[in-house]
Amino acid sequence: MSSGLFFAVIGVVLFIFGLGGTLLAAHVVRRILALNLAGSGVFLLLVAWGYRGLDSAPDPIPHALVLTGIVVAVSTTALALVLAVRLARERTYE
Repeated sequence: MSSGLFFAVIGVVLFIFGLGGTLLAAHVVRRILALNLAGSGVFLLLVAWGYRGLDSAPDPIPHALVLTGIVVAVSTTALALVLAVRLARERTYE
């Protein structure tokens, strides 16, 4: 098994676990974390897709997409956590 295929399989497994956690978790923060796990699986799959072997340079397009996706994922996670805190505060005041 090549290392590119290994990382692709691990990425798919992470995505499946994250998707399952997103669908099955009851708590909001656990859903946010599960969604991040699914996103990390997609990022790992993109990096594995850009791998061309030890002989040549990797494809820069998937790697640039992953870097951009990480920035967007961090921003989205921060916003989702702030909204979860506000939701928890609204529920305690009622």
